Amino acid sequence: MRPLLLVDDEGAFRSAVADYLTAADFEVRQASTVAEALEQLEGFAFDIVLTDLRLPDGDGTAVLEAARARYPDIIVIVVTGHGSIRAAVDAIRLGAADFVTKPFQLAELELALDRALERSRLQAENTYLRQQLRERYRLDQLVGRSAAMQEVFAVLEIVAPTTSTILILGETGTGKELVARAIHQLSPRAPERFVALNCSAIPEALLEAELFGHVRGAFTGAIANRPGRFEMAHHGTLFLDEIGTMPMPLQAKLLRALQQREIERLGEGRPVKVDVRVVAATNADLSQMVRDGSFREDLFYRLNVIPVQLPPLRERRDDVPLLVRDFLQRLGAQSVPPRSDVTFSQEAMRRLMAYEWPGNIRELENTVERALALSPGRPQIDVSVLPREVRSDKAGDRGATLALPEDGIDLEREMATVERVFIVQALSRTEDNRSRAADLLGVKRTTLVEKIKRLERLGLGLQ
Repeated sequence: MRPLLLVDDEGAFRSAVADYLTAADFEVRQASTVAEALEQLEGFAFDIVLTDLRLPDGDGTAVLEAARARYPDIIVIVVTGHGSIRAAVDAIRLGAADFVTKPFQLAELELALDRALERSRLQAENTYLRQQLRERYRLDQLVGRSAAMQEVFAVLEIVAPTTSTILILGETGTGKELVARAIHQLSPRAPERFVALNCSAIPEALLEAELFGHVRGAFTGAIANRPGRFEMAHHGTLFLDEIGTMPMPLQAKLLRALQQREIERLGEGRPVKVDVRVVAATNADLSQMVRDGSFREDLFYRLNVIPVQLPPLRERRDDVPLLVRDFLQRLGAQSVPPRSDVTFSQEAMRRLMAYEWPGNIRELENTVERALALSPGRPQIDVSVLPREVRSDKAGDRGATLALPEDGIDLEREMATVERVFIVQALSRTEDNRSRAADLLGVKRTTLVEKIKRLERLGLGLQ
């Protein structure tokens, strides 16, 4: 039974309504004044409040405001006479779910209650789905619903709490530093420092000093003692990006630091103990570099304890709508004035999903930022503001570019692949609400469910 507070000063009317609603499976408590209603609200968390707007000691909106202030999710329905519709509309603005006018049929009241309860249920379901979406498709700052990214998330959740060295592999722009930061945040070292060093950005002559530090006078310009990145990351995590660019002589010193857990500052012969977890990353093929003799084999095996391979964006196109939405939310919040309701048109999204993204996520983020900047005041971003290379893609004209191979195709699977693209987009846009996604696709919800099951049978599941 749903607990309901009925507030009305007419005893006979109140009793008749209470009897009817009790029979309709509501647990009804009664109040005849604003004061009585407020006292009831202080002692019990009702699901629903049904209140008259005209009460002996005040206005029913006082009951509405008190109920909403104490219980934000409570359902309030107001009762008013024919001459007070304006007051009822004002109550809606204050948060009432609905209103009914006297006189009314009791069945009409029950219908209003059912509508309000259904809206509340859908709102709660959408909130839950949004939370599930965030938890399921996000790991720290990483975003992804594709099977490839779900595999990465599963690996990170297992290895992050350990002390093992991790080697992140992937093309430029795939988010290697974000993965390293996620590893740090999911580890027991999260309260300590995360220190990053891009090995390719530091001149070779200075890289050793950056890593291990130096004492005053160690070299020209060393006017004071300075700790290196290893010491800065003591008890924390050291991220070494572009590790493949590290010169061979320094590779030997890095190997020793990893094995001995100690470093030597330049100009000082005394070893310094360090407790550091190292996460390295590269877009190079270190195995081939070992074969070529440009990377130490022993260091490779020391770093490659747990490899994590990040897929390029072209292999996880399902994630493009999710990433775009994430970028729009963050970049829109930073805009002046803030913009929270901007979206990409369907045609623009098709172009984004079809593009190869050689620069991966970094290129996509830059594209979204550019498109947002070129669409001031527009609620929807269209194809015209996309970069030429994205705009000129043939995603919006599939029919003109399709050709039947000489040896034929699996038509069922090819058509299912196209269906999958649009289903993924619809579910992403509606935050996995299948009823709303079905509306976007112009099919019944049961049809959408059957199509998803069919995709799973074909090995084209959405996860």
